[in-house]
Amino acid sequence: MSAALALDGLTAGYGDVPVVHDVDLFVDAGEVVALLGANGAGKTTTLLAVSGLAQRISGDIALLGKTAPARRRRSLAGVWRTARLGVAHVPEDRGLFFDLTAAENLRLGRPRRGDAVAMEQILDWFPPLAKVLDRKAGQLSGGEQQMLALARAVVSRPRLLLVDEMSLGLAPIIVKRLLPVLRSIADETGAGVLVVEQHVPLVLSIADRAYLLRRGRVAFSGTADEFRERPDVIEAGYLGAPQPPSGTG
Repeated sequence: MSAALALDGLTAGYGDVPVVHDVDLFVDAGEVVALLGANGAGKTTTLLAVSGLAQRISGDIALLGKTAPARRRRSLAGVWRTARLGVAHVPEDRGLFFDLTAAENLRLGRPRRGDAVAMEQILDWFPPLAKVLDRKAGQLSGGEQQMLALARAVVSRPRLLLVDEMSLGLAPIIVKRLLPVLRSIADETGAGVLVVEQHVPLVLSIADRAYLLRRGRVAFSGTADEFRERPDVIEAGYLGAPQPPSGTG
């Protein structure tokens, strides 16, 4: 089975200025992979490059077994084609239409053709949304907005789900409730999930594998268990400590 996502030597950034360098990364179907690193390490740029919203300077991006064509400039048509392949992206600002109701936001996420996820399944993953479907997205709490953003992304039944900083602005207890939903989505739909998350212990509890970016490069990769066994690696990635000698798992 082809990987949901495979990056081979990806260098990407904005204009001709690279932010991430020579990144190798893959996400299999049904797998949750965490992308870790301090602020400015290149995590968001990596996700944006996959979606076509940041410039790929060199390297290859294979989405669901198909190599994405290289483009010198960002293209809305390219972003649309990426979405049509089965890629859904939840940005760190959630990307909601705040003047529309929660139900209207969900309808916008439904595919015109193809198999959408039933509302019953959406509400099984995100029960609090049942009570706020008729409220405008701008009136929802931060946790409800994040649930809505995730629900709108998965209603199209994506084969690759990209989630950027899900915990941004949320209380840790809300994050603790939401992260297992990503595990359920991967297990129940077979989608590959690549999640950027700063709550390292929590995300490692639901992830299969992880990559740690440091200054735009992969400093360490391995299983979630391997990361838990190497707190020195995480410290080096987040606190700027000297790089451990074993580099990559």
